[in-house]
Amino acid sequence: MTTDVKRSKRVGERVREEVALLLRTLSDPRLVGVVVTRVEMTDDLSFVRVFVRKDEGADEAEQRVLLKGLDAASGRIRREVTRAVGLRTAPGFRFQYDEGIDAQHRVEELLREIEAERNTKS
Repeated sequence: MTTDVKRSKRVGERVREEVALLLRTLSDPRLVGVVVTRVEMTDDLSFVRVFVRKDEGADEAEQRVLLKGLDAASGRIRREVTRAVGLRTAPGFRFQYDEGIDAQHRVEELLREIEAERNTKS
């Protein structure tokens, strides 16, 4: 049994780290509080999907503003990450808002409400 991790996973994790570091240095107010949650990279390293979210959550309008800010900075992000990771060719970047954590918080909130309602009826 081999414990080798695919190269795309290793490079993807390195890309995630570099994007997160780079986002801290950008001065675009639309990107304040952005968190990189995960990265999915194709096996040929030609395309990266970066999942992001706001650290305090965001409504739909804030999500659109965040994604527009990331699209505006994507050229610089692509160039800097390619250089920092040492890739031969620059992969294409696509940013996507990660709603998974928000959905998880909503489910937990609903479960707490159900539990509280059950306790008041007892």
